[in-house]
Amino acid sequence: MSTKQDQEATLISHLEALRRALLRSIVALAIGIVPLFLVSPYVLDWFCEQIALQGGVTLHYFSPMEVFLLQLKISALLDCALFSPYIAWNMWQFVLPALYDNEKRFIRSIVAMTSGLFIAGVAFCLVVCFPLIVQFGMSFASTTLQPVFGVSNLVTLALWLSLAFGCMFQFPLVTYALIRAGIVNYETVCSKRPYVVVAILVLAALLTPPDVVSQLLLGLPTYLLFEAGLLAARRYKGRALKEVHPENAPNIAPQDSTATATESKPAQTAATNESAKDLAETDSPTTDDIDFAAPSSKFQVGAEKNADKWKPY
Repeated sequence: MSTKQDQEATLISHLEALRRALLRSIVALAIGIVPLFLVSPYVLDWFCEQIALQGGVTLHYFSPMEVFLLQLKISALLDCALFSPYIAWNMWQFVLPALYDNEKRFIRSIVAMTSGLFIAGVAFCLVVCFPLIVQFGMSFASTTLQPVFGVSNLVTLALWLSLAFGCMFQFPLVTYALIRAGIVNYETVCSKRPYVVVAILVLAALLTPPDVVSQLLLGLPTYLLFEAGLLAARRYKGRALKEVHPENAPNIAPQDSTATATESKPAQTAATNESAKDLAETDSPTTDDIDFAAPSSKFQVGAEKNADKWKPY
């Protein structure tokens, strides 16, 4: 009964720690949303200026509450981005007591690589891909067809593309983790490259607007990152092979196995002859001297000669 009570107390303490971590994160987000909402108009103006300078586009809004809701969306996004380290630290403090040292190092490396790849994907989207997408849309303009872009549409497109690029840039990490964990084989993944290319193009088509430019801008870097993940997995496989079979290491000079075997053969022959001589000199009992009817121990099951005459104690 006490064991069950201890388990319930442990579960309640874990839930209380999780509740405190979540409450601290929510309070931090609630406090930060107010000043960031005051900063969001300047962020929106900067975004509009960048779009206008790159493509010569004049942005418009089509409802009275559109800009307000857009500023609220930008402030919420900035709030989550700026306070994400604090939220991650709270979650880390919650799971830290239950982890071993190797698990702590593994999670730190995974979090660092995931954050770096996500930031690289967002930066690549906003700096390289999004201006090209806007210029591609402007290329359809003519004397009879003039573009009118809504600010909400462009900002929403930029946010979705940033999220898509940030998620797709995790592809090398996923590939490396699957191969290192042994879930998939390295040779199998290499042989399935055509299927991987098709899967990347399908994901790019689902995560981007229905135009070829944005799909290629997302699909091509993702495939290059997939190859980078394969390269990292190949290097890890080579290191693991060297640890298991050091003779396969290319930097180690091969030894002359023939000379070693030739030098050790006389010694082995002498040792074999000496052992045979010792065994011959030892007084070993003959078959006639052995009483098969007598048990050798009380655990004997009676498999010897004349075992049917033997009775247990």
